[in-house]
Amino acid sequence: MSFAIALLAQGLHLLLVLAAAPLAAGLSDRIAARLAGRAGPKLAAPWRDLMRLWRKQSVFAEAASGVFEVAPGLAFAATLLAAAFVPSFALGMAAAPVGDVLVVAGLLLLARVVLALAALESGTALGGIGASRSLALAAFTEPALPLALLPLALLVGTTNLDVMAGVLREGTLGLRAPLLLAICCAGVVAVTRLSRDAAPATTPFGEAAMTEDALAQEYGGRHLALLQWGTALRRLVWLSLLADLAAPFGLADAGAGPLWWLLGAALWAIKIAALTLALSLWQAVRAGRPGRLEDAFGLALLLGLLAAALLFAGQGAA
Repeated sequence: MSFAIALLAQGLHLLLVLAAAPLAAGLSDRIAARLAGRAGPKLAAPWRDLMRLWRKQSVFAEAASGVFEVAPGLAFAATLLAAAFVPSFALGMAAAPVGDVLVVAGLLLLARVVLALAALESGTALGGIGASRSLALAAFTEPALPLALLPLALLVGTTNLDVMAGVLREGTLGLRAPLLLAICCAGVVAVTRLSRDAAPATTPFGEAAMTEDALAQEYGGRHLALLQWGTALRRLVWLSLLADLAAPFGLADAGAGPLWWLLGAALWAIKIAALTLALSLWQAVRAGRPGRLEDAFGLALLLGLLAAALLFAGQGAA
């Protein structure tokens, strides 16, 4: 396979995730509204909001520094770069060799830190509270991703996401107990992160919604559009990670050709829609019983350690 084909597949992947991120957020909002007995917004409502904000001019306070102005763009770029490393419809794209779990987790954490610094620079109490809470959530979730995938990485022999998804797609590992526990561990982390990172329209008075509002309170126009687009893109990254690990079927090879790419993209869209529906149902069921963050990640840590223990025990017996 030539590098040009892999580069073309990479470019199409970026265009796909950029276009699908607001649509996935709109689907989540609509499902949540339907479950609450309301009509809800249209599927393309987030895209219309982004286009409306993009046409507006951004206004900053006189005391705002250059960091405050470039923070939304830097956070969006870091999130987009993380999305480039998570496969959607094909494996073996141009960025696959550097698509490491640690790189993806680091880029997502970097985006959080940049926005938190910008919120602190606003000098308001709400901005400081939002920055503090955002970093506290990020300290739990982004580092938990490599920990959750550690048993799977030990089974596969690498932390490269592209290789992990390829091995799971081929089914060469079989139905081992450590593998199932590792996937469950990653699923707990992803579902907890997605539940905490719900779209503001879905849970307008939720913890994650107030945190996002606090980080974006001083922004408007194109900068606010970048913030909202980055939030939807970060959510799509977690959904794609969960789809690649729990349901890797349908992933085409980058050199397979456009028809296989189209089939892979259609299957990826179905998986993202199914995961969005399942997550919305889970949030509706748990609406009156919000779980604690430390309990969820305690369960993920227990599953991960159990998977690693079973893996080492099996290797010792062999």
